[in-house]
Amino acid sequence: MTGGPVGIVLVSHSAAVASAVAELARGLAGGGPSAPIVAAGGDPGGGLGTSSELIAEAAREADRGAGVALLVDLGSAVLTVKALLAEGDELPEGSRLVDAPFVEGAIAALVTASAGGDLDAVEAAAAEAYTYRKE
Repeated sequence: MTGGPVGIVLVSHSAAVASAVAELARGLAGGGPSAPIVAAGGDPGGGLGTSSELIAEAAREADRGAGVALLVDLGSAVLTVKALLAEGDELPEGSRLVDAPFVEGAIAALVTASAGGDLDAVEAAAAEAYTYRKE
């Protein structure tokens, strides 16, 4: 894989949550060029749920040729992304489900991708967010 930065897709059961986390990540990632981060929340009608169509569309939008990290909020979002990955042709090549906290992981992933990190580095940074202490 070559090309631009790793793309990031935020999959939530709520369009508002996915969009808000993307906005927060952009704001906290600092100035300068940002890797693409795209929200894929809710169902096509605007309700709560997950949509394989919205996720695939967001992944295509985020793809710059270096892979796409998909972060999810809850269980059925995981199942939807896993089903898309298993189909093999719905998501761009190099798409990967990333096991990370949704908010902190999104921020870490965006910072790392924007700094030029490859998909492995983006995944590691997002997953490392599990260790962030809040005390």
